Amino acid sequence: MMASTTTALQQQVFALDARYNAYRVPLSPNFRTLYIRRRNQLLRDTTRPTDRWKNYLRLRSVLLQQRYGITKSDNASSSSLNSSFKSLTLNDSNVPMQSPLGSVVPTKEAEASRAMVGGTTISENYAFVGVQHIFDQHSEAVTMIKFANNNRSLLCCSSLDKTLSVCDVTSNPPAVLAILKGHTKAVTGFDWSLDNDLIVSSSLDGSVKVWKMNDFSCLRTIHDPNSFQMLCCLFQPSNNNLILTGSTKGDLRIANVSTGRFLKNFCRVGGTILSIASDTNGRVFWTGNDKGEIISVYCELNGCLTKLRKMNLPMSCLVTSLSYRVWISREARNPLLLVNATDNSMYLFSIMDPEGTLRLKRKFQNIHRKYIVRSTFCPIMSFRQGACVVTGSEDGSIYFIDIERVGKKSVLNTLQGHSSAVLGISFNYDESLLATSDLMGLVIIWKKGNAS
Repeated sequence: MMASTTTALQQQVFALDARYNAYRVPLSPNFRTLYIRRRNQLLRDTTRPTDRWKNYLRLRSVLLQQRYGITKSDNASSSSLNSSFKSLTLNDSNVPMQSPLGSVVPTKEAEASRAMVGGTTISENYAFVGVQHIFDQHSEAVTMIKFANNNRSLLCCSSLDKTLSVCDVTSNPPAVLAILKGHTKAVTGFDWSLDNDLIVSSSLDGSVKVWKMNDFSCLRTIHDPNSFQMLCCLFQPSNNNLILTGSTKGDLRIANVSTGRFLKNFCRVGGTILSIASDTNGRVFWTGNDKGEIISVYCELNGCLTKLRKMNLPMSCLVTSLSYRVWISREARNPLLLVNATDNSMYLFSIMDPEGTLRLKRKFQNIHRKYIVRSTFCPIMSFRQGACVVTGSEDGSIYFIDIERVGKKSVLNTLQGHSSAVLGISFNYDESLLATSDLMGLVIIWKKGNAS
């Protein structure tokens, strides 16, 4: 208990420094990054008694306020921070949609499922507080981050600075393996192939590029036929020779890696496509656009696309993130779609049929009005009682949410370490590490409080 309290206090000190770091030498971002890295190293001392950490936190806060003034979140306690992320039941008066469905997680009788993860509580499993490393290789916002499939170490980042980077987060010390250069404008997103030998990236320069991971070279550049900006891309799960792309034109297109060309067939879904998600076998895709619309699309084996269903959110907004999840536990088989939107909300939808029809199950309030903020399901939550999702926020925090709870109790953990909007978020496959990225180009690797 003493160690966990000390670790929590260390994280509060780090969060305090991160908030004020935006005011330090505003014309020297490299120094700010170096400073926060050094602060993280100094805060790893676990021998100091808890009462001394409390006194240190109090004095540190006073000194920073005297030096830089009071920030918006200086007086916010952990409880007030949690209250900025609220869970609403579906029969709430301001959510004019369907009533809640049944539980989305394995039942209390799922003894075998709990045993697979050691029988620990959901709060214990998501006690991320420690900072393992801070990356600063990008000079502008890191738009997306993602660990390689079934891999603990490899992490890719895309940025508005026109580049991608591939990192090894578990080497000693963690290292940037390569910077992928070739796009002439901002990189908006990317995806790993199933066996992690390729990465596909999309860019505002109107192209997608396919990168080889064995030597970090560009295998193929495929240009949009009409030179529209490319905002998202995704490998076809059942055929990694095909890539789905979304553009400012509102067209969902498929590119062939082997030929380096787009197929003639495409699907007009309308608006500006900002996000794409796929079911497990790549037969049904969902797209989110800038009109608050989520459209399901059927993909045939030959690449022919057919529009199926459309869900309209309560107001016109940007649908910035889509994540698909299906439980593999025998106690719960209900597939879900997790959605972030710029109406200050994160939505959880149940997928009702093979055509991708959505039914709202939960709605959570988040500070999200402007940027492409993403969220994710926790990778191995299928085996636990309870279910957790994690999202970034424009208030600079990372929220761990138990989707079975309502109100303030739904927030299991809040991480504070970014001094700007948190855009990207990704777990490695065994949930030992969490990576987050922000608007200033910083990437933080978090570890569990009891991790070595």
